[in-house]
Amino acid sequence: MSDLLVPETRVLAIASHVVYGYVGNKMATLVMQLLGCDVAALNTVHFSNHTGYRQFKGTRATAEEISALYEGLCQSHLTDFDVMLSGYAPSAAAVEAVGAIGLDLQRKAASKPGSFFWVLDPVMGDQGRLYVNDDVVPAYKKIVQHADLILPNQFEAEVLSGIKITSLSSLASAITAIHATYNVPHVIITSVDLSKLPTPPSDAAAPAPHTLTVIGSTTRADGSPRLFRVDVPALDCFFSGTGDMFAALTVARLREAVAVADPTGALGSTRSWVSPDDVPAPALPLARATVKVLASMHSVLEKTMEARDSELRATGPAANGAASEGDEAALKAEHLRRTKAAEVRLVRNARYLREPEPGVEFRAVEWNALDLPVELR
Repeated sequence: MSDLLVPETRVLAIASHVVYGYVGNKMATLVMQLLGCDVAALNTVHFSNHTGYRQFKGTRATAEEISALYEGLCQSHLTDFDVMLSGYAPSAAAVEAVGAIGLDLQRKAASKPGSFFWVLDPVMGDQGRLYVNDDVVPAYKKIVQHADLILPNQFEAEVLSGIKITSLSSLASAITAIHATYNVPHVIITSVDLSKLPTPPSDAAAPAPHTLTVIGSTTRADGSPRLFRVDVPALDCFFSGTGDMFAALTVARLREAVAVADPTGALGSTRSWVSPDDVPAPALPLARATVKVLASMHSVLEKTMEARDSELRATGPAANGAASEGDEAALKAEHLRRTKAAEVRLVRNARYLREPEPGVEFRAVEWNALDLPVELR
């Protein structure tokens, strides 16, 4: 089983929690545990369900509460973490509290390069808009510079870089700017629909229709990017929690890829696990990890779509009555029905986290100066 290749890994996961469904730490904790990681979950919110339902009950943790939980770990010497994965924080002060935890763990590991790695998902917004308060943005910009790997979506990459992404060239410029501005060694932009860019790529660089593209990079010694790209089929459904699944799988698969890339352990003892400059982009541990992550996600989400369609057929308008345009109660019920049906079927399909379905396989390709993908030979 491939999960046996994942080294023993202790993870501090700081993110949201929901009672029902799989987003935030509810998603990330189980995913990492199923791949053999030992996870300590510090929850930043406690909600009944994710906000896609447009209604929920629950509480948000204050910065003081987040800090107090970490202080409790410290007083009992329970901070021997190999990785920290940080996600949604409900306020600027909470972002700062999470940043302080990351910095403290880095200080504790300073004498052993590579012994601690911080994966940061700068959860700020999507689809061209913020869904956090404006003061959260500068809070993230202060802590991003201390992370080893960040996982922004396209909109968050624009916010961090200050560059509007309108083409492959501006996308590469945004990643280059993030590397340079924040000194972040690794970046993955988790999903870009290249066909929707105002300046679409040339025919040679364009992916097939109905395709999403994941872009990643690890810096060279001089700070320049090594860019790779992975194209994956887009599924005709919106799922909540996919960013959390991606982040959690990346933690495990990157640990695995670093160990496989250098069995002597030298790479794992290198600051931020940055490969030597002669390693081409598609051979980077980050690229090797990303293709495995995406294969597992595609398998789980395809099965989720099948289950969603089956549930919608079973509970369709014939059972509940069709919603007319002016019937707010019926429209709300229909939204709740569809949102529930699209909850990720994580437990039933857990085996695909370890081994994707046969035939589900993706490739990382390198960008050259002309923005044309060049496959690793």
